[in-house]
Amino acid sequence: MSAAESLSNAALRLPGVAHAFFTRRGGVSTGVYASLNGGVGSQDEPSRVRTNRARMAAALGVAADRLTIPYQVHSPDVLAITEPFAPDARPRCDALVTTTPGLALGVTGADCGMILLADAGARVVGAAHAGWKGALAGVVEATVAAMARLGADPSRIAAALGPCIAQESYEVGPEFVAAFAAADPDSARYFAPGAREKRAMFDLPGYIALRARRAGVGRFDDLGLDTYADAERFFSYRRARRRAEPDYGRLVAAIALA
Repeated sequence: MSAAESLSNAALRLPGVAHAFFTRRGGVSTGVYASLNGGVGSQDEPSRVRTNRARMAAALGVAADRLTIPYQVHSPDVLAITEPFAPDARPRCDALVTTTPGLALGVTGADCGMILLADAGARVVGAAHAGWKGALAGVVEATVAAMARLGADPSRIAAALGPCIAQESYEVGPEFVAAFAAADPDSARYFAPGAREKRAMFDLPGYIALRARRAGVGRFDDLGLDTYADAERFFSYRRARRRAEPDYGRLVAAIALA
C-alpha cells in the first residue's frame, strides 16, 4: 500500500498522540480528485475514497474502520464518542472528542479550517471543522468544552489549525461582513479592504485563533498554509469554482490516542 502524504505540527507531537493533516497526495483517485480524496460527499468513486481513507488510517496506526469522520453541517455541534459509527449512520455534527485509544477522529475540509486538539496528560483528543459559519457559531469553544467534560483542562490543550484558505485568497461581500459585525463586534479586525468595490478579505485562520483564545486553549498553532494558493498539495472549493470544475476533493485531518 502506498503511503498517504501528511503534515504534522509541533504542538501535537505529544506522547501517546498520533495526528496528521493529510495533503491531496498519496491516494488512488483521479481527475479533479487526484489523488488522496477523503470526501465521501464528493462524486468520486466510493471504492477509491475507501482506499484513500484506509491509507490515512494506516498512517495513523489504526484500522481502516477506526477512522471516524462525521457528516459535517457547518454547526457548533460536538459529539463525544467511544466507538466508530457506521458509514451510513454518520452523525450530523462538526466536531468529535474521545478518550478511547485507537479511535481516530477526523474532519474534512477544502478551504475550511480543520483543527486538531489534545490534552495528552488527560488523554483526551478532539477534531473540529470550522468554516466561517461554524467558527462564528462557536464550534471551537464547544469542542474545548466537550473535551473538558471528559477531563481535559483547557489550559493544557494544544491545538493546531491545518491548511485552510488564507486572507489574501478569501474575498467576501458586504453581507458577509455585516453578519460578522452583528454577531461578533470583535471580528472587524479580521477584515481588510478588497481589490474590488464593496468587497473585503477575510482572515479565517486569524478568526479561528481568536476563538481558540476565548476558549482558553493553552497553545494554538497555525500551519499557515493556503489551500486556495497551493493546487499541488491541497484541494480547494473556491479554486474549483473559479476554474469551473465539476466537483472537488476533500482533505482530511485526524488525531488518535495510541
